[in-house]
Amino acid sequence: MMLAAPIVLPLALAAAMLLSLRAVRLHRILAIFGTTLLTVLSIRLLLDVRTGGVVAVQMGNWPAPFGITLAADLFSAIMVVLSSLTGFAVVLFSVFAPEMRRESHGYHPLVMILLMGVNGAFLTGDAFNLYVCFEIMLMASFVLLALGGERPQIEGGVKYVALNFFSSALFLAAAGLLYGAVGTLNMADLSVKVAAAEDKRLLTAISLLFLAAFGIKAAVFPLFFWLPASYHTPAPAVSALFAGLLTKVGVYSMIRFFTLIFPLEPDFTQPLVQWIAALTMVTGVLGAAAQHEFRRILSFHIISQIGYMVLGLGLFTPLGLAGSVFYILHHIIVKTNLFLIAGVVLYARGTGELSELGGLYRSRPFLSLLFLIPAMSLAGLPPLSGFFAKLALLVAGLRVQAWALVAAALAVSLLTLFSMTKIWGEAFWKAEPDPSKNHAPPPHPALMTPIALLAGVTLVIGFFAGPLLELSLEAAEQLLNPSEYLNAVLGQKP
Repeated sequence: MMLAAPIVLPLALAAAMLLSLRAVRLHRILAIFGTTLLTVLSIRLLLDVRTGGVVAVQMGNWPAPFGITLAADLFSAIMVVLSSLTGFAVVLFSVFAPEMRRESHGYHPLVMILLMGVNGAFLTGDAFNLYVCFEIMLMASFVLLALGGERPQIEGGVKYVALNFFSSALFLAAAGLLYGAVGTLNMADLSVKVAAAEDKRLLTAISLLFLAAFGIKAAVFPLFFWLPASYHTPAPAVSALFAGLLTKVGVYSMIRFFTLIFPLEPDFTQPLVQWIAALTMVTGVLGAAAQHEFRRILSFHIISQIGYMVLGLGLFTPLGLAGSVFYILHHIIVKTNLFLIAGVVLYARGTGELSELGGLYRSRPFLSLLFLIPAMSLAGLPPLSGFFAKLALLVAGLRVQAWALVAAALAVSLLTLFSMTKIWGEAFWKAEPDPSKNHAPPPHPALMTPIALLAGVTLVIGFFAGPLLELSLEAAEQLLNPSEYLNAVLGQKP
């Protein structure tokens, strides 16, 4: 029951909200209470998996591989904790944001449905149900993206949906071919049967289809252009939720499939993933350097940071994968917070264009301090969380003598620092260009609560990097040695 709770609870909350669609205050209470409980249950699940090993249940008592499997190892349990915490912070921000119009049109039920899809993707042990979770996320995220009906939102939403439908088609085709080749879609069973299959060329081709499908979801090079076209258009809370979670589901799926089912081939898929990681880092950060709007800069930085996460998979060593897990852990918190801060700036000044901003350091020193924490963490300055995430990946790269990848990661880190200082200089440090044009009402002070919470979590990750890196290493060991996962799902040692 504990394993299914991160999926069932958001579904129950969404159903309760839909039965009282216009009761916005009730939605707010249910959303805050529900995401708080969800976070507590997720942490409990992580502790159970840490102490007791991989947990799996067969829904309806149908044994694997015939029934629907839910499974949680350390990697998926960590991801569920992060999604629940992100959901709580975003819901708390939404309650105090001036977005009542969106809230009265089903905003909170859609957020719950989105969290259900995200947690389902992390916990499912079945490839087809992963596809179903992707579709649930796609439907909820598209409506959230378009909620408000403004022209930039519709334009961004069309690009978002078009590319994600294409990704879903690729995923479904790959799943069908895989089922035809080995006769199962249970991930643990796939791991056993793919390893024993004789026709490796067909399976390699299928794995590339999965790589393309997950690559679009994760926004890796060259499939990322839908992201900066859409993430800066919706309400700030929605942007923060998307920035924190959606691309990470693609990265999670990529890591899950290419460790459990299709381990990277040293002569082909491993170099391919390494090239994708490097080009994603470089093109993302160059795109960010060319932008002059707060949320568009942050959107391009999502792309470059995805490159770091994929880099750990490309290195395919315990430390490399641990670096990916730690990087995801750090990045979800940091990126969600930066988008929330961008939202407060938007509410305070009515614009996100850097040329029209300025003076925030003088007028909002607390917000300025809270911006510096995630911004410098994203750039990788010690002792913040991003420093340790990048350090793990760089050490992993040096150990396998991947000099070019290490050089690219260092250069991208410097350019990230440049982008963050550009935002700081333009929005916070310089004088406000024309204060008489600022007629936006002051944002609610309580908007700072989730921002301060996530900044505190960022500091905790940095100060307790040792234990969290140890946890990430344990997760990486489980990914590279999936016998415990197979045993938990199939009920017998492979």
